[in-house]
Amino acid sequence: MLLIIIGYFVVLMTVSLLTSRGADNESFFIGNRKSPWYLVAFGMIGASLSGITFVSVTGQPDGKSFGYMQMVFGYIIGYLLIAYVLLPIYYKWNYTSIYTYLKDRFGIVSYKTGASFFLVSRIAGASVRLLLVAVIMHEFIFKAFEVPFWLTVTISVLFIWLYTFKGGIKTIVWTDTLQTLFMLLAAVVTFVFISDYFNLSIGELSAKIFEQEHSQIFFNDWLPANNWLKQLLAGAVVAFCMTGLDQDMMQKNLSCKDLKSAQKNMISFSVVLVFANLLFLMLGSALLMYAQNSGIELPRTAGVVNADELYPTIALNSDSGLGVGVAVLFVLGLVAAAYSSADSALTSLTTSFCVDFLNIKEKENASKKRIRLYVHIIMSLILIIVALVLSTVLDKSALYKIFFLASLTYGPLLGMFSFGIITKRQVKDKFVPLVCLVAPILCWLLSYFSDRILGSFALGSELLLINGILVFFGLLMISEKSVNTASV
Repeated sequence: MLLIIIGYFVVLMTVSLLTSRGADNESFFIGNRKSPWYLVAFGMIGASLSGITFVSVTGQPDGKSFGYMQMVFGYIIGYLLIAYVLLPIYYKWNYTSIYTYLKDRFGIVSYKTGASFFLVSRIAGASVRLLLVAVIMHEFIFKAFEVPFWLTVTISVLFIWLYTFKGGIKTIVWTDTLQTLFMLLAAVVTFVFISDYFNLSIGELSAKIFEQEHSQIFFNDWLPANNWLKQLLAGAVVAFCMTGLDQDMMQKNLSCKDLKSAQKNMISFSVVLVFANLLFLMLGSALLMYAQNSGIELPRTAGVVNADELYPTIALNSDSGLGVGVAVLFVLGLVAAAYSSADSALTSLTTSFCVDFLNIKEKENASKKRIRLYVHIIMSLILIIVALVLSTVLDKSALYKIFFLASLTYGPLLGMFSFGIITKRQVKDKFVPLVCLVAPILCWLLSYFSDRILGSFALGSELLLINGILVFFGLLMISEKSVNTASV
């Protein structure tokens, strides 16, 4: 397995060398705006799904349901809003960092506040994704070689740095395409192997999956967090924030040659993403059926299958009967899923810090490349440190860690951008950080005491919307009429 991983990185390095020839800062930040929209769309599938979907979503069916698809359907609404509300703004003002909008609309303090929340959000999110995959790779591969966990994490980030430090987004558009292909191929082939095990066709296995109790998609009960309307709304808000207000994802869109191409990318990406998520949920159900039929003992916590270990336990179990082919593809898919998200996260963090905090565009040409290189190294070190710290404090399912972190850190971005686009009022810039800090704190308190405050009414990812609304009204309270805006 170690040789497979090494071979995989050799391929990535080859792609990096070919795509980074003659690369400069514009190549690193926005790919010289020459990225083919269809490559960006396909590559974004892997970046959006990441190791979280590859490992955690496949583990959802045990004792749960396909209710996650309710949120996925909501994604489409969010992506449509991005395509026809946010992208026109970003292209109109020719932004490299999307948070520059906040400077043009409100002022320098708001600008720095928005960029700071992105840095916190992306560092936390990328670290959790990196941690999830590092734990699995360490447990099933590197542990046998007595490699310490901290070194597993460090090596993982080092490889990302090596193939992104020169070409940046210009390279990532191509490596993400390759990584998405491996990720989806692993899922499809595993599904085919399981169907062969049961002597069923793909269609017959699919039909059998949807006969299972956990395959229910829509839930009407208003009180639980998995109510369809809550999930649909939450999905729309999550997609709008974690894609449209995220420098990581938007940086790829902004590498397309024009607005029309970026919109085609976003629409096609949203449709394919729905089917990709459904594929992984169906795979999770098939894996569970396979484990129950073959007698494989699955790791459990409090009597429930550990979601993050369902797929790797079966795929990498030499006695599973699925064969070495599935194990090889799982490792490739896992690594691809992890790095299709982590590499772009590292690049976007470097971009945001260089543009938003160091004003790299105003520096002398001779120093620009050196500054970018130093920042890239520093961001790599930060990811390593944060991932190792989180490994000692997080114990919930990885999928929900990401969404809870997002509800706290993307809420202020949602509130600021929404206020800027919907209203023509000007805020008192110096008070914006206070508003953006108070709202997440209130949301955390609401989540922590939700059983006492709301009773049986469960909060889910809609906490992100509540956070954004609190910021919106907080900004309204510190605003005044103005017509000097950078809105559409």
